Order: sequence, then structure tokens, then C-alpha cells
Amino acid sequence: MILRTCALACALGAVLALTTAAADAQTRCPGNPDALGTERVLAVDPAATPRVGRKHFPQTLPLAPKEVVLTFDDGPEARATPRILDALQRECVRASFFLLGRSALAHKDLARRELAEGHTVAYHTFAHPLLDRMPIAAAEAEIDRGFAAVDKALYGEAGPTPATPFFRFPGFASSPALLDRLEKRGIVVFGADLWAGDWIRMTPEHELKLVLSRIEQTRGGIVLFHDTKSQTAAMLPAFLRALKSGGYRVVHVVSARQQAGLATARSWRTEGGVSSPSHFELIMQNASD
Repeated sequence: MILRTCALACALGAVLALTTAAADAQTRCPGNPDALGTERVLAVDPAATPRVGRKHFPQTLPLAPKEVVLTFDDGPEARATPRILDALQRECVRASFFLLGRSALAHKDLARRELAEGHTVAYHTFAHPLLDRMPIAAAEAEIDRGFAAVDKALYGEAGPTPATPFFRFPGFASSPALLDRLEKRGIVVFGADLWAGDWIRMTPEHELKLVLSRIEQTRGGIVLFHDTKSQTAAMLPAFLRALKSGGYRVVHVVSARQQAGLATARSWRTEGGVSSPSHFELIMQNASD
């Protein structure tokens, strides 16, 4: 019962944090009045948008020119992830993190920090195998193991469905059968519109130049980074400032289910269920004990 209370309170608190923070960040960013901020929140409905990212699929998110969605794969990682979170926090920018289950369990504090700071936390399998090379039953079991591990790290327990219905295939190694199964389960599959190529070793300066040139070509879109890479952590502050100077705007993606949950969270606050952000912080602290 305590774990379920923690899971519900953490989920409701995260919804409140990500929605309120995204709405306010553009005009109020403590200590940084010139912050990039987060322009808007985009709710993604799996029924209407089962898969996104033009590098892999015919369609992508409904973004305006010069709007970007920042995504990070493979974490959390003890050294690079905190630096990335620090850079995002300084600019009041919200991103999406696609976690490996084994990494989330190894670094629960960082996974919970991502959630507490208003980011979307999603899934990337348990151990990063290439799923199109596995029997479909084994591949689906690997996906489910990742769902359960991340939710256990975040909320203390895992339910029958993932808390956030977003998934990205390792190496983008999907198959028609797996895509069909995830669509039937109401899971949005994220590809990307562009990437930094940060799995290749390069200097932060070279990575910055490369990703900015690609964003200029695509006029924005879903951007893929890895929060396990020190070069990306070193590059990110300059990248966020370049987005600001170039007139780009950050869009934070959440599930339509989370948006619907905001009304529930507000009613709970009114009725005394989640009385204040400090109550949420207390539950997060208890969950980490």
C-alpha cells in the first residue's frame, strides 16, 4: 500500500511539475532571465500518433518550424547525466529521457531527479539489445523488463502498463511485428528527425557544429543525444545558448494520459490528496530510503 501511494503521488507530482514548469519557464527562470526556456507542452496520443521521427517513419510530431524536442538515450550514467541535467536546469529546458532498465536500477537517484525536475522519463529496453535480431517473444519480454525496471526505479513498483507510454528501439532496430504489438498496447515509438551522432567520439566543439548544421537543415524536429556521453555533456550548454540565439524554441512532449491526469492531480490537491510540492518532495525522499 505504501509503495502504491508513493507511485501515485510521484506520478501526480511529476505531472504537476512538468506542466507548471513548462508553462512558466519561458518567463520565469530563477537566476537566468535570458534562459532558453520551454516554449510549450505537446501531448502525444498513441492512438493518433503511434510512431514518430522522419529518420525512421513517414510522420513526425506536429512541430512548427524552428521547434525542437530534445531527447536523450541510454542513461542514467553517473558522470554525464548530472552535467546534462544541470545544463537543462540552468536554461529551464525540459527534455525526454529514454532509460535503460539496468541503468535506472543502478542510478535510481538520477532517474528520480529527471522525473522530479519535470522531464519526461520513458523506456529503451532493459539491456540495449537489437530487438529485430531476437525471437519476437524474447524481444517483447526484453521491452517489458525495461518497462518494469524503470518504473520500479522511479516509483518503487511497476504496474501492468508503463507509466509513460513512450519507447525507443535501441539502434532503431524495430520490426513490423514489434511495431504492430506496441501500437496495439498504446505505446508511442519514438525515432528521431536528426541526431548529433554522439556515439562517435569527437570533440564537443565538433559535435556542436555538426548538430547545429543538421538542425538548420531540418528546421528543427526531434533531436537525439545520449546522456552517457561526456562530449555531449560538455557541449550542451553552448548548444542551448545557440538555440536561443538562433530563435529556436523547445517543445516538451508528454503523453496525452499525463495531460488528462493533470485535472485529476489538481482535484487531489483541492481535496488534500497532494497538498503541495513539498509533500511530493517528501514522498520522493521516503521512496529513496
